Amino acid sequence: MDTMEVATEPRSVKVTRVVASPLENVWEVLMKPHGAEALLGEGGELGGKGEDWHAQDGTYGVTRSFHPREQIRFSWHASDGAPRTLVDVHIRPDGDRTELEIVHEHLPEDADTSALSAHWAEALDRIETAVS
Repeated sequence: MDTMEVATEPRSVKVTRVVASPLENVWEVLMKPHGAEALLGEGGELGGKGEDWHAQDGTYGVTRSFHPREQIRFSWHASDGAPRTLVDVHIRPDGDRTELEIVHEHLPEDADTSALSAHWAEALDRIETAVS
């Protein structure tokens, strides 16, 4: 059974989901264009450490940390001139399922944490659909 938890703390957002697919399958999907777009948005591509990414919705950033089958960290700007925030994606095995956790940190004081929680929950929906 899939579960989802949305937790919001001051200046950060955390969204967690368990998907009914083994870690290797989830990682493989994330490394393909449709999986990266599910996470970053249309046009977004995951790259190695130090590589830029841009999505068609105007969001962009740089891959800061890349640990295959464990974790990806990237900077995230909502638009040109928006402050840099950090997004951590953790991937953990859960038996024959996979736990995905997205933590969006270093948010500005005026960040709409409800909208960001919904944004990342929708990203997890897209990833889950891409995996199945």
